[in-house]
Amino acid sequence: MIRVIIFDFDGVIVESVDIKTKAFTRLFEKENKSITEKIINYHINNTGISRYEKFGYIYKEFLKRPLSDIEFQKLCNNFANLVIDAVVNAPYVEGAREFLEDYGSLYSFFIASATPQGEIEEIAYKRNIDRFFKRIYGAPNKKTDVIREIIISENIKPSESLYIGDAISDYMAARDNAINFVARINNNESIFTDINCPKIANLKNLEKIIDFMNKKDREIETLTKLA
Repeated sequence: MIRVIIFDFDGVIVESVDIKTKAFTRLFEKENKSITEKIINYHINNTGISRYEKFGYIYKEFLKRPLSDIEFQKLCNNFANLVIDAVVNAPYVEGAREFLEDYGSLYSFFIASATPQGEIEEIAYKRNIDRFFKRIYGAPNKKTDVIREIIISENIKPSESLYIGDAISDYMAARDNAINFVARINNNESIFTDINCPKIANLKNLEKIIDFMNKKDREIETLTKLA
């Protein structure tokens, strides 16, 4: 039975993926056009990875120049200035707000995001949804470690938890911890083509999927007892 639900944030609770893409475009728009295109493609293909990691990779692999601490902090500050207010005011993924309101008493909710810790807490607070979550995790916490910590702190089996994400890194973090995974699909179909998991366009029918998972667990439990 599912007891814990862990949500990615951008693209799962809020329609904010494009906001982050536009921010990366702005940050590197003065670079050579072909380099900028490579940077944006890299970002889009790695949406679940922290911007901290992305900046280091971009400078090493694409810009071929060192990233000083001063330049790194400047990038972080500029990125935050570009995105925070926009994400606070972005629309919800259809069904997300309703699910949080309707099922908060039935499940323990957590956020595991690649957004920096202070920033994701600020966004959740300004959107008045922080109250729904038992804990909010952001970067530099690794999602794999976050899931493991939640399983231990909640004293649950991996099968009693569910992660909802929209990036391959989300799926891998769930897989590494042997927990259930649901992919939110929105112009990212290709990355989940060969992955066998429930795929949803929004969160309107999320409870039905959870009911199906719980039913399968009960059937397996019954068969185990009969064996």
